[in-house]
Formats: sequence, structure tokens, C-alpha cells
Amino acid sequence: MAGPIPPSVLFCCDHNAIRSPMAEGMMKKFYGRAAYVQSAGVKNDMEIDGFAIAVCNEIGVELSTHRARSFEEMKAWGDDLTSFDLVIALSPASQRQALELTRVSHLDVEYWPIMDPSGLAEGREARLALYRTVRDQIRERMIQRFGPPTEA
Repeated sequence: MAGPIPPSVLFCCDHNAIRSPMAEGMMKKFYGRAAYVQSAGVKNDMEIDGFAIAVCNEIGVELSTHRARSFEEMKAWGDDLTSFDLVIALSPASQRQALELTRVSHLDVEYWPIMDPSGLAEGREARLALYRTVRDQIRERMIQRFGPPTEA
């Protein structure tokens, strides 16, 4: 059931290297400036994943300049979780952390169970196929939640 797009959305996952940057990039592409959109991870111990960049390029979403960041870094930069209207967690660990960090504030945390494709397939083509599946799962959930894309 599609609902209104909140003024600000944070996507989060484990490392901010695959799922949450994909979601951030697609949200910005599909809905333009309808919302302030960011992404973060429980940890930021990885760079943006090359397969994530490749499969998002296929749909016109640019991720190559993304820099992974953690919840801790967000707070240090003054982008506190509680300043977002909606947090969408794409992994169980990020859902737990988001709920923990927002337990004293009135903030919606949604959980979209999106699998982590890293290390699950052998060979370039098999990995690309898996990453496309993840990209398409995120896109489908996003359109279900926020309605059809408003940007070209």
C-alpha cells in the first residue's frame, strides 16, 4: 500500500556498501527532491561494492561516488537518526541498532528483509544476477511503499 513520501528517509544496512546505498540512489532517482535521503551502516568497514555500482548503472542510478558511513559518523557530523522522519532497515542488525538509537524518540523504523548478496555466488555473471535480484527487490518494495516513480 503506497503512502506519502516522508520529508526525510534514512536507509540502513550492515556496512553501507551494497543495500542501503542502492536504496538511497534509487529513492533519489525515482522521487527526486520529494524527500531528503541518506544511508548509513552499522559499520563502515567497506567501500561501495563494485557489483552494486554495476547493477545500479544498468537502471541509471549512479553510486560510484558513494562513501560508506556508519551511524557513529552520522552522529559526529550532526546528522542524528532522530532528525529523520522514517528509517528503513534492510538488515536485522541495522534494524536492531536503529530501534536502539531511536527508542526515546517518536520515529518510524520499518524493516525490509533484503538479503546481503555479497559472497553468495561464484563467478561474475552469477554475482551480477544475484545483485540484480537484490536491486529489483529494493525497487519493488520502494514502489509498493511510496508509489510509482515521479521522476523521469
